[in-house]
Amino acid sequence: MPVEIENLSVTTSLEQQLIKWRRHIHKYPELSFDEYKTAHFVAESLRAIEGITVQTNVGKTGVVATISTGEGRTVAIRADMDALPIEEKTGHDFQSEHHGVMHACGHDAHTAILLGVAQVLAAKCSEGLFQGTVKLIFQPAEEATDEEGLSGAPRMIEEGVLEDVESVIALHVCPWHPTGTIQVNDGYSMANVDVFRAKIRGTGGHGGYPHMGTDPVWMLGAILPAFYGVSSRTISPLETVVASIGEIHTGAASNVIPQEIAVTGTMRTYSKEARYKLSEEIEKTFKLAEAFGGSYSFEVDRGEPALNNNRTVNTLIKQTAKDLYPTIQIEEERFGLGGEDFGYMTQKVPGSMFFLGCALPDGISRDLHTNIFDIDERCMSVGVNILVESAIKLLKVEDGEI
Repeated sequence: MPVEIENLSVTTSLEQQLIKWRRHIHKYPELSFDEYKTAHFVAESLRAIEGITVQTNVGKTGVVATISTGEGRTVAIRADMDALPIEEKTGHDFQSEHHGVMHACGHDAHTAILLGVAQVLAAKCSEGLFQGTVKLIFQPAEEATDEEGLSGAPRMIEEGVLEDVESVIALHVCPWHPTGTIQVNDGYSMANVDVFRAKIRGTGGHGGYPHMGTDPVWMLGAILPAFYGVSSRTISPLETVVASIGEIHTGAASNVIPQEIAVTGTMRTYSKEARYKLSEEIEKTFKLAEAFGGSYSFEVDRGEPALNNNRTVNTLIKQTAKDLYPTIQIEEERFGLGGEDFGYMTQKVPGSMFFLGCALPDGISRDLHTNIFDIDERCMSVGVNILVESAIKLLKVEDGEI
């Protein structure tokens, strides 16, 4: 581990508490908008810390904690709480006790880290070490949406969680970097996430007499090369775009040509212009069905917006990390084309998310969203310190500087 944690805000006892919190949450994971026990655990843990106001049931199952000296700026720090529908295979004694549900994206660590931030900031507030207000946002449902297609971030925003906030920060554990490394990126860093649903229709018919009808399977065969050529031939090579088909459903018998094929896939982009251009071009490929005697339908479900990291906030985070840990490694590159609904928050107020290295030092790849995902728990104290000191610096920023 290339960084030292002595003489910083996280004491040995708090480091042990971070591990205890994280392992409890890990053992009892809950899916999106079902984080009732997790939210209760978070709220009770916060109420045990003097000087914190706690609000529950924000954005359905979210929790908001407020630490304030009264006058001054307001800064928010966000962590997500939900787990994934994955059966865990880590073999830990604190392995998930909920069948088919696992914290495979590190939200257990995010929640524990923000609880640690609460404890450190409350102590600093009582000592008069900063002026202003810090909101700690424990968000539900980053991984999935409700019946209206909304995830936790827009639900909490709807209820006013960012109304008085002037900047917002967050972190995400990162298994491709070791503890002692952070990854940052200015501007678009994670993708707009959209889902398309298309149907190709023909007449169907007898498998032995295909010439007597129109075959949507044949039509799809002609559409696929056009579909996979969109990103390289109809979108500027200067744009970052990906389109992938994930589901194809059709047919019920070997000798029956189906009447319809349902195709579902994902579209990932960074810029707003590419977001709408890509969906237009993908629809054109399905329109080819008409040239073969068929018909089509096409619709798009718009998901979370691209995560747009504020350059000034990033600069402050990087400087804070270097001040705390002079030997820390800072990697500056985009995070990829995954989705992150923290993008809704950075649409509303200037903000930034950084990736926190968490890879265990044994060389085994434990990627996000896999059944063996795990972290080096030493990373959590690093995360606490960077978030705490970054928040305090953001409280001192003058109006107009961000």
